[in-house]
Amino acid sequence: MKNFDVIVVGAGILGIAHAYAAARRGQSVAVIERSRQAHGATIRNFGQVLVTGQAPGQMARYARQTRQLWVELAQRADFHVRTNGSLVLARSVAEQDVLEEFAAGRLDSGGYRADLLSARETARLFDGRLEHHCAALRGLDDLQIYSREALPAITRYLAESLGVAFITATLARQTREGEVRTTAGDFGARHVFVCPGHDYLTLMPEVFAPLELELSRLQMLRVAFESHAFALDRPLLTGLSCVHYGAFADLPSAVALRQHFQARHPFLMDNGIHLLVSPTPYGELIIGDSHRYGVDAPPFNSEAIDDALLDLASQTLGARLRVIERWQGVYGAHGPAPFSVIPVDPRTTVAVMHSGVGMTVGLAIGENAVAAALGG
Repeated sequence: MKNFDVIVVGAGILGIAHAYAAARRGQSVAVIERSRQAHGATIRNFGQVLVTGQAPGQMARYARQTRQLWVELAQRADFHVRTNGSLVLARSVAEQDVLEEFAAGRLDSGGYRADLLSARETARLFDGRLEHHCAALRGLDDLQIYSREALPAITRYLAESLGVAFITATLARQTREGEVRTTAGDFGARHVFVCPGHDYLTLMPEVFAPLELELSRLQMLRVAFESHAFALDRPLLTGLSCVHYGAFADLPSAVALRQHFQARHPFLMDNGIHLLVSPTPYGELIIGDSHRYGVDAPPFNSEAIDDALLDLASQTLGARLRVIERWQGVYGAHGPAPFSVIPVDPRTTVAVMHSGVGMTVGLAIGENAVAAALGG
């Protein structure tokens, strides 16, 4: 049996976060991953680190801590990160009401760093391309990562600079009290962190069963401008997103906005559609997303959902768009909180996301879980 100080099961963002935190503490670390390279939620997302969108309290604190860790990690591992914030656009007076209520009552008390832009100020952005909006909230702390390139870069950095051993194409079949049985043999560690993504059956199903967890399936698109192109340099959201994110969703104006959308746009609400736009480093845009929940993730996409996303993006950007690529994202959903960190035994900890903000809080989850288990 080969032994390490720390073994991490799963090489997605939570697994990487735990491995990074442990290796920085001078621990010998192995990461066991069933694929050659993790290809789950961590590379299928927008790469938005949306500090401004997180609910006050622990989620906002973890988002701010994760932001610092992302900037540090991007410098060390040499991958692309945008640090110039994001824009939440108000397309109507009702959406503007949400942004104004947030700015007046929650922005300072919650420790957020953001500016509320008037219609005139919004119209000055990008040579007037957004002038058809009523207002905008400019989040100053928000980041964007190009996930499909960032994860391999981080993996290389951990292996080459911090000595992390990656044991890939290997299934972990059982773990208990510091021992991990896999298809490549048995391994031992002072502590094991299990980060299985949305796989609730392979390892310790008895831990997950009482939580009655579900999956969220998303439809996402990579597009290019077909007309009226401009150089978007930060992620965009609209007021439609405010009814989904904890920083806004419980505000009275956001509750009223949700009721308005449900009455006027039931298809959007029934399919959990809200617009997110992330520019890639190559001048393309990642747009989405939708949400369908269940215990499984059927592989079949709805063209009506893709059409709705394209319509929303075209209206927001004032441009025609051409689809380059389509895919599904899948992540864990409907847990007791946005994430869970569960001590299973004195030498085993399980960490899973129950929401789509792993990029926003994941590094802090790993940092704090490792500190709790190992000290320091």
